[in-house]
Amino acid sequence: MKKIALFALLAALCSGFFIDYNKHFEIAKNLEIFANVYKEINAHYVDETDPAKLMKSGIDAMLHQLDPFTNYISEVQIENFRLVHEGKYNGLGVRAKKIGDYVTITEVYKNYPGDQAGLKVGDQVIAVNGLEGKGKDSEDLFQILRGIPKSEVELTIKRPGQQEFMNLKLVRDEVNIPNVPYSGKVNDSIGYILLTTFTDNAGKNVRDAFKKLKSENPNLKGVILDLRDNGGGLLHEAVEVCNVFIPQGQLVSTTRSKFKEKDQAYHTRQMPEDPVIPLVTLINGRSASASEIVSGTFQDLDRGVIVGQISYGKGLVQNTKEVGYNAKVKLTIAKYYIPSGRCIQSVKYENGEPVHLPDSLRVPFKTRNGRTVYDGGGVKPDLEVTDANYPEVVQKILDHDFIFNFVTEMQLSSAALEDLKKFQFEDFQSFKLYLRKNGFKNDNEFQKKLDELGKLAGKDPFKAYEKSIDQLKTQAETSQWVEIESHKELINNLIEEEIVGRAAYREAIIQKRMDHDPVVLAALNVLRDQKKYQSLLSKP
Repeated sequence: MKKIALFALLAALCSGFFIDYNKHFEIAKNLEIFANVYKEINAHYVDETDPAKLMKSGIDAMLHQLDPFTNYISEVQIENFRLVHEGKYNGLGVRAKKIGDYVTITEVYKNYPGDQAGLKVGDQVIAVNGLEGKGKDSEDLFQILRGIPKSEVELTIKRPGQQEFMNLKLVRDEVNIPNVPYSGKVNDSIGYILLTTFTDNAGKNVRDAFKKLKSENPNLKGVILDLRDNGGGLLHEAVEVCNVFIPQGQLVSTTRSKFKEKDQAYHTRQMPEDPVIPLVTLINGRSASASEIVSGTFQDLDRGVIVGQISYGKGLVQNTKEVGYNAKVKLTIAKYYIPSGRCIQSVKYENGEPVHLPDSLRVPFKTRNGRTVYDGGGVKPDLEVTDANYPEVVQKILDHDFIFNFVTEMQLSSAALEDLKKFQFEDFQSFKLYLRKNGFKNDNEFQKKLDELGKLAGKDPFKAYEKSIDQLKTQAETSQWVEIESHKELINNLIEEEIVGRAAYREAIIQKRMDHDPVVLAALNVLRDQKKYQSLLSKP
């Protein structure tokens, strides 16, 4: 028997050795093949190749086989990586995008180099350090604009309404974008805290904002924590944010990887600021990762009501590894689970975007009060606000920069605003004329099909359908302007936001938006009605 047992042990060890050996042999073999193909292409391909771009394409294709969150970060992308994951970068403190032929400044951060040098929203970047800016994408220019702190960069700017170009010398500096850009009151008794990313000190900043709200408003009866469009960040900061409103020692998340010994549990470590104040957390389809840990934890513990739209569905933990020459690979190392035991990672993707499954195809779990919640695809709000997305025609107006360009043109002949809080835009007809003058067309599915039919009809030798199709096109265009008119109030609000933002930075936009934001208004209604608040947290 002993010989048999010894033989079995040796067989098992040998089997493990050969499996391990085979895997390492396959890795070494394929690395050698890849390197040889790469060298042959660079040496003999008929056209010139860029070795860095070629290698990045190969790495990106390899990582594409895994999940959407495992990425290669090349040396030239490091500053973008710092901005997303640390909330800071070395540069000028502006946001920009390509509008027409030139990259155009769309936001200036207060007290950073761009602001101090006098850059304005609407300025076109004609050249950077003498290099032509026409036709360049914002990403191309940002590689130049970002650099070593205290180094100089020269911009040639075309300012709307001025014929002469402006040459500005700016000194780069570290730009630290606050993760809590705004906190304040929505009304006399309800506070509001906006958290945009879970970078360093997110928990401390939310705690400090809440403490300030309470000290300035002793009769505070509720608070709204806004996590919409917050793509996540550091896991430990998610725990710290939870800790502002839930007790010390509470489990927030566990992570599980392929190595059991590396599994971890994350508990709150401090005393909370207020574990009982009525709390509403706002989420939407772009709330992901750490945002889902916070909102999911609050939901699992029945600590406040979740309002908005179903979140993104990212239940994966990433870590970055140095791979040489200042490049990194960000790879998934674990999945996280929230207090009820569920993982909110989406199980299906199409074109890199999560597909939300019906509850019938998801596994049910229970909250502390016995409410049913589900895994496998985002946090579903306790109160859904279905009209939170902009109507398609309004989104098209925004996507094609009609409001941005209209405000830029309008401000050439407008006086400075005297009272931002009371300002209202009341000339909607001038905006409609601007849309007509600049050829706005709502290319919805119906109009696209009409264009296709028109092309087919043009091939008909008898021209039997042309008149009917032309009539339909005329009706569709008329309908487009009727639809735009029906969204007059929303469009006016968006124009107001653009105007006040140029006068007083991002904070003014946030304050203006709260007056008409349907999700904020829904949250207010819940906090005003404590019976509804409690019923949403009770077992059905």
